[in-house]
Amino acid sequence: MTKVVLYGCVTKTSRLSCQCCNLAPRILTFPPPSSDTSRPSVKPLSPPIKFGLVATLIAAASLLTCNVNSAAELKLQNGDHICLVGNALGERLQHHNEWEALLHQRFPTLNLTVRNLCFPGDEPVDRIRSENFGDPDVHLAHSQASVILFFFGYNESFAGEAGLEQFAKQITELVEHTQATDYGKGTPRIVLVSPIAFEKTGDSNLPDGEAHNARLAMYTEVLREAAVTADVVFADVFTPTQTMFADNDERMTLNGCHLNDLGYAGFANVFDKALFGEGGPKTVDPKVLAEINDKNFHWWHRYRAVNGFSIYGGRGKAGSDGTYDNTDVMERERAILDQMTAIRDARIWKLANGESVADKADDSGTLAFINPKTNVGRPNDPNVTRGKLGSLDYSPAAEQQKMFTLADGFEIQLVASEEQFPDLANPVALNFDNKGRLWVATMPSYPHWKPKTKLDDKLLILEDTDGDGVSDTCKTFAGGLHQPTGFELTADGAYIAEQPDILVARDTDGDDKADVVTRKLFGFDTADSHHGISAFEWGPGGNLYFQEGTFKFSQVESPYGLTRLGEAGIWAYHPKNEKISVFSNFAFANPWGHVFDAWGQNFIGDASPGNSYWAAPISGRIDYPLKHPGGSQHRRVASLGGGDPKFEFPTFYKKRIRPLSGCAMISSRHFPPEMQGNFLVTNVIGDRGVLNHEVREEGSGFVGKEVPPLLMCDDGNFRPVDIQIAPDGSLYIVDWHNALIGHLQHNLRDPSRDHSHGRIWRIKHKTRPLLQPAKIAGEPIPALLELLKVPEDRTRYRARRELAARDTSEVSSALKTWMGSLDKNEEGYEHQMLEALWMHQTHNVINRELLETMLSAKDHRARAAATRVLSFWLDSVPNHAALLQKCIADEHPRVRLEGVRAVSFLQGDDAVELALGVLEFEMDDYLQYTLDETMRRLEQ
Repeated sequence: MTKVVLYGCVTKTSRLSCQCCNLAPRILTFPPPSSDTSRPSVKPLSPPIKFGLVATLIAAASLLTCNVNSAAELKLQNGDHICLVGNALGERLQHHNEWEALLHQRFPTLNLTVRNLCFPGDEPVDRIRSENFGDPDVHLAHSQASVILFFFGYNESFAGEAGLEQFAKQITELVEHTQATDYGKGTPRIVLVSPIAFEKTGDSNLPDGEAHNARLAMYTEVLREAAVTADVVFADVFTPTQTMFADNDERMTLNGCHLNDLGYAGFANVFDKALFGEGGPKTVDPKVLAEINDKNFHWWHRYRAVNGFSIYGGRGKAGSDGTYDNTDVMERERAILDQMTAIRDARIWKLANGESVADKADDSGTLAFINPKTNVGRPNDPNVTRGKLGSLDYSPAAEQQKMFTLADGFEIQLVASEEQFPDLANPVALNFDNKGRLWVATMPSYPHWKPKTKLDDKLLILEDTDGDGVSDTCKTFAGGLHQPTGFELTADGAYIAEQPDILVARDTDGDDKADVVTRKLFGFDTADSHHGISAFEWGPGGNLYFQEGTFKFSQVESPYGLTRLGEAGIWAYHPKNEKISVFSNFAFANPWGHVFDAWGQNFIGDASPGNSYWAAPISGRIDYPLKHPGGSQHRRVASLGGGDPKFEFPTFYKKRIRPLSGCAMISSRHFPPEMQGNFLVTNVIGDRGVLNHEVREEGSGFVGKEVPPLLMCDDGNFRPVDIQIAPDGSLYIVDWHNALIGHLQHNLRDPSRDHSHGRIWRIKHKTRPLLQPAKIAGEPIPALLELLKVPEDRTRYRARRELAARDTSEVSSALKTWMGSLDKNEEGYEHQMLEALWMHQTHNVINRELLETMLSAKDHRARAAATRVLSFWLDSVPNHAALLQKCIADEHPRVRLEGVRAVSFLQGDDAVELALGVLEFEMDDYLQYTLDETMRRLEQ
């Protein structure tokens, strides 16, 4: 048994939960520890693998063929229950169901049942999950597994040659444990599935694949040897996918390591042949495929249920109506989903046998739903006394408008409501595209899709065609979504949150409807829709930032390895090179706001406590399971090495009230000069308004002060959840407009929850002119570069977004010309050059000369921003240590802080000495925190 340190209090790591710090173990040890001391010790692999002979292993792997099982042969039996366990390769097979269709077509009389239990990032031992999700044995028993397909080897391969022996040991232990366990149908038969090859994509932004394939060949050989020793089936898909990639002119992966639609279509035959040899069907029956799609849709929502923390986790007993709680109600729904899945199994068997089935599955015989009573209006309802509950009598938008109070000189206008557009139900996020149109994500399925109902959350486009500020049309860009808690736009579509995935929806024919939807990123947790992926924001250097809340444990695969995040944080993803990392691994509760100022300094709002933070000190590298300490959840993570639980990392202004759910910085000539740079946050429970804070520089960081709010509302149903400066300089507000919010107070199925209301409001100044929106979509590159000079942050934001989609060589050439045309004596020259540096970063083009120029800029804000860019380019800048030494000795403390932060991404004694150099200068609290956290990272 491999020992794994469990999440939890250091005094109670062997328990399922810890009452003193409210943590549950998150790393599932598999195989589970056995109390049987007589259990045989692990047998060594025979013959022994010579781990040092890399070339020999590659040569041995190349001799394998896709239709030869090196050990036992897989023989299926009537009624087998086949379970897939392992990483993203297997997990995504339930969204690309061609292989399962071929399986049923090959064995139409065996009445096979297939259940996918994979989870991206899973390894033989380490598989992190949210509280009470259940270890693999629990789910294998639930599915009564008789055949288990294990998908391992890709994530483990990044350990290289040094990790081979450990991997071999873990696989052997896994197989032995599985062979000794009866999941309800006797001793299970086992298949060890190799990783696929890494595709040579020809994209210079991605790894070339040679080094990846060398490692993958070694780990494939370990799996083959383990299968021979244990006399289980080995399915080599590494060798045939190398051939498949070489034989196809089109890309077959998303990023080199994860198959795309075309790749999975080809993989179906490869995998079928690897498992069963020649003789299988060559084409997929579309009727069988459609039924499997429906079956796996229902299984997916059962196994990867959103709101797990309120179903089987710590809030399962919440939302009580006096008789039923969340667990009672929602576990009944999961049981119904099990039944609905089984009903579709039977339809698949008939179709595979050439029989006909009814157009629609008959689910009338499933269990009845449990329908709780509302707990609204009970005596001494704490939601009323704390101001959380609105009124179940909803006011028309015209009446609500009379309940607003605005700062002097401002007025509010209704942009759109459910009265005009019924699709505008439960709006949760907004954005403006490069044409200046308003996009809104809606989720009437909130807080959880109910089986047997239509799943149809949406991303809408609302357009004001006559310029009066009121939306005239409403189109559905993408429907059939589930809990799209956040989104961000591209030049031709959108990234959309749909936990546990992030979708990319593209409009390829210009009709404002998504016609290509790809599951682009995967492996995020589903513990809580309130804490789901949110607050999407393009960073100035081309990273896409998005956030998760506590209770969630995510593990995301990429061409560069596995990245894990637990208990809240902020992700950064670069679409060009496909790198994904944790930008801020801080002890947040539920970060739900993120905004950058003009110089690339970013600020984060944490919804539940209502705290707002300056991001730089809490965004240095610290690896899972450690956390930067000091947030509202700092006590929760203290036992993980998160630091002194008494320490509170400072908010940059004193919070008066909680919570917040969106933030923005005023950068608009439509607003008065004295308000420029103010930090706005929305409040959805106490004040029901948009709070306003002045911000100024102090020392290495920033200090804020609350000033009179921009807006307040006396309507308790006003729930401002997102805000953004529009292309015309006004401020738009998303009004969730609901009497009930929250999971803890009310049952997920409380009948008083509203699923129909939603409003968009617009604040504008009474006398100051609105801006003329800039032309961005489709504009020539030189014209877009000129927009990088304008003062409005969001105009430059949209211009950068458009430039990011243009051809890299064309943008690089135009940038060279544009930079040469800039006036060095102009006041904004250094900021314009910084925009050029950010555009190089956006296109993953390393410009060392420009970087060093900006590191020597006169303005400390430009030097600090350039230091942040350097932190992303360390691997590509050979003299990075010398440059960082200069930054750490800079005359301004913010540049020094950015330098110390950047050192956290290095390692070794030289890095320690480099960071400690900052102690030769005056320190402040932010600098000391950043140094302490960098040193903690370097000491790991």
